[in-house]
Parts: sequence; structure tokens; C-alpha cells
Amino acid sequence: MSESDLVTVPPTTRGGACAVRPFRDSLLAMLGIALVNMLVALDQTVVSTALPSILSELEGFQYYAWMASAYLLASVVTVPIFGRLGDYFGRKPFVVAAVITFTAASVLCGIAPSMLTLVLARGLQGVGGGMMVGTAFAAIPDLFPDPRTRVRWQVVMAGAYGIGTAAGPSLGGFLSEHYGWRSTFLVNLPVGLAGLYCVVRHLPNFRRAVQGKVRIDWLGAVLLSIALACLQMCVEDLPRRGLETGTVVLLVTTLVSGAAFLACERRALHPIVPLALFDNSKLVVLFTLSMLAGVAMFSLIFFAPLLLQGGFGMSPQQAGLIATPLPVCIAAGSLLNSHIVVRLKKPTTILSAGFLLLLVACLGVAMTYRYTPLLLLEIALGCGGVGLGFVLNNMNVFVQEIAGRENFGIATALMQSTRMVGGMIGTAAVGTIVARSYAGGVSDALAHLTTATNAAQWSARLSDPQVLIDAGTRAMTLTQLAEAGIDGPEILNLSRQLLVGSIHTGVLFVAMAIAAAVILVRRIPDVTLHAKPASTVVESGH
Repeated sequence: MSESDLVTVPPTTRGGACAVRPFRDSLLAMLGIALVNMLVALDQTVVSTALPSILSELEGFQYYAWMASAYLLASVVTVPIFGRLGDYFGRKPFVVAAVITFTAASVLCGIAPSMLTLVLARGLQGVGGGMMVGTAFAAIPDLFPDPRTRVRWQVVMAGAYGIGTAAGPSLGGFLSEHYGWRSTFLVNLPVGLAGLYCVVRHLPNFRRAVQGKVRIDWLGAVLLSIALACLQMCVEDLPRRGLETGTVVLLVTTLVSGAAFLACERRALHPIVPLALFDNSKLVVLFTLSMLAGVAMFSLIFFAPLLLQGGFGMSPQQAGLIATPLPVCIAAGSLLNSHIVVRLKKPTTILSAGFLLLLVACLGVAMTYRYTPLLLLEIALGCGGVGLGFVLNNMNVFVQEIAGRENFGIATALMQSTRMVGGMIGTAAVGTIVARSYAGGVSDALAHLTTATNAAQWSARLSDPQVLIDAGTRAMTLTQLAEAGIDGPEILNLSRQLLVGSIHTGVLFVAMAIAAAVILVRRIPDVTLHAKPASTVVESGH
């Protein structure tokens, strides 16, 4: 890419004259947005490696699951709300507030005296993360009205995400081992400050010209928050608890609040989610594809390491290295995409290629055993990363082009929200398939290898794959099995085989979803990436 290719189409200033943004200003503004993106990716991957150390020091196991849930719950709720508010009031104030909130919450996590305090701080982090995702991505079309230019600049975002995701596990392990788990949160401070500086100094504040006073749809925002929060908790609880009273209440609340939200949005003057967007079949297809992409992305990220550690007996470091091609190739795929999509007569063709590569990745994981050369698995995961690089960035650009400038924020936010919801539903479904298939297989195996009494006793203990991952738990279990007169190594070896088969079944379910996406892409009429004239939004200053 030459420097001339990267200079944005000139936006309109307050007085209506066109002012060309210098390449350096565009670069630093985009760097600020990319650092914001990397901050979220880094936090999610760095912290995950420190969870055992956190639990060891703070105890409070009853809050353990909420370490991830609190963040996800808060971010899922805030993404669409702040995406729409950015359309009305400009995105820069919300991006600045998001970085400050996220960074301050990271410090609170780093000094948390108890698990409950840490969970609450993680919830505040989720609010900051949701604000970032809801506004930062939509700031890119403000900077680059020309979609062809925007596609090229998306490489910076993908690169930042790839760096954060790939470096996170290793960095988290290093910091946790040498400086304690608190440092895994405090590492967000320098990244956040650097991103804040670039955003404050170089990101212009573009505001859409709105006729009259904007009446914020607070009731719609509350109803949407309730619906999304209950959906997220229901998706998490249903696989573990089944249809008991708590999950039924969550499900009913989700449906009732969702119906009330739709009724509210039909009457609102300035709705949080304009329902007219869903009258456009192309947007509906893109939102559905985003959900399916989330199913594949999060399932591969979560279950490929489990296959390597629990099924193949690798160390976390070895598993991390083999799984690295997935996040790294997201950036590589985005770079390759920037040279391909602008030359295609039908740009949506790139989505077919991306989902086909994701299908290859799923099938590759589903056909990998302990005797399979690991290079083949790395190639399959690399294909998945390239496929995501083809899919994620382009769908953002396509949905922005179809929705129009007045809906940039909410349309982009809905793309992120549907991907997160797809990730929630996908990982819950795959997790249920893996857990039930594995537990059933272990029970059947123990029934054949031990007495009925021993089978019932050990089935509950061995049905948790943690015994295959944690060396200390595994050693203790082997000792106890030996004392009980049971061939422990044989049982654990069989358990590994059962776990591998269970994960294969779950990933094949994901492959079916991606096959549906490949077919669904054909229903999108072509989206033409024409060069755009000067921006019609107002720059209100820095």
C-alpha cells in the first residue's frame, strides 16, 4: 500500500469546507482505535491464564464462574446501546470514556482484596469493553468514508487483535509466574494510557447532523439490557441445570422483555435499535452470518486448547504454541483480504471463501488424533484464522454500506453483538455436547472395568476433564485409583480418547453451522464498494 492509498476522503469541517486529513493524523487516530481493540483482546487472554492463581489467593470459589460471566454480561448489554448513542452524539466522547472506564476497572481488579470485589470490577471492565466495541469500530467509517480505503485500514485493527490474542496466554503465564496474578490486570494500564493519548489527540469527533433534540430511548435501553442479560444467563445455566425453575424464569423473562422491547421500539422517536434495519433482507442475512461466525470463532478458541491439553496430554505452553496460528492468521487473512476484495467484481465472494476456510478448520480439528502430525492441525487452525480475517472485517464494511451513515453505530454494534451472542450459544451448545458425551462414555467404561459400586464412585470424579489437564489432580487421582485396585493409567488413557471423541462431535456440530453459512452467503445480493464523496458528518473539534 502506498501512502497515497491510505489518505482518507476529506471530511467536512464545521464550516462546511473540506479539509484533507494528513496521513500521519489518520495513522495515529487509527493506532488509537487499534490499541483500544488490542486492550480488549489482551485482557481476555492474559487473565484466563491467571485464574488458578487468583482462586488460590482469594478463594471464593462460588464466584469463580462469574469472573468471565460478569465481563461478558456487561459487555453484551452495553454494545448496542452505546453504538446507537454514538450515532446521535458522536463517538469520540464514548471511546474516551470507554478507555478510562476499562483502564480504571483494570486497576481495581489488580488491587481487589476479595473475589466478590474482583467480580464487580470485572463487570465494570465489561461496561468499558462494551463501550469500546460499540463505538470504536463505528469510528472507522467516520475516518474513512471510502469503503475501499476502509478495507485497507482494517488491517491495523486485525493486526492489533492478532497480537493481543496470540501474545496474551504467554504474557499472562509469564506475568502470573514472576510478578503475581495482579500484574495480569495492571498490564492494561500502559496499553490503555497509550490508546487514550492517541484517541484524545488524533481522533476527530464527527457528529451526525440531527434535526431537533434527541430523546434518548431509556425504556428501550432498559428492556434491551434485561433481555440480553437474561439470555446470557439462561444460555450459561441451561446446559448445566436443565429446565428447572431458575432457567425457566430466565427464559420467560427473556421472551417477555424482548417482546416489550420490540413494542417500545416501534413507538420510540429515536429508538435504540431502529427496527427498520431488519426490513432489509441483506442486513438480516449479514447479522445471521455474524452469529454463525461467532459460533465458529469462539468454539475453536475454547475447545482446540482443551483437545490439545486434555485429549493429547500437552502442557498449556505446548497447546498455546500449536493454537497460535488461529489468532495470528486472523491478521494475515485481513492483510491478504485488503488486496483481494477491492479487486473483486462481486466483493461478497470473499465471504464464501472465508466460511469455506472456517469449514476446513472445523473438519481439520474434528479429524485430528494423537497420532496425526501436528503440522496438519496447525494448518487447519491457520485456515480458520485466514477465514475469520476474510469474514469479520468485510462484514463490518458491508453492513455499514447497506445501513447508511445515520446507522453506522448501531449497525456495527449489532454485528459485534450478534457475534458475541453466537459465541455464547455456540460454546454453550458445544460444551453441552462435549460434557454429556464425555461423562456418558466415562460411566460406560467404568461399568465394564470396575464393580458397580466403584463405577458409581469414580464416575462422578472422572467425568470432569480437569483431571486430564491439571497435573496435581491427575497424580492424586492415579494414586487413589491404585489404592482402590483399579488400573489408573488405563482409565485415564481411555478418558483421553473419550474426550477427543466428544470434542470431535462438538466441532462437527460447528462445521454444520458453518456449512449453513456457506449456503446463506449466496442470499446476499452484491455490495459494491464504490469510492465515496466527502463525508457529510460534522467534525466538532478535538
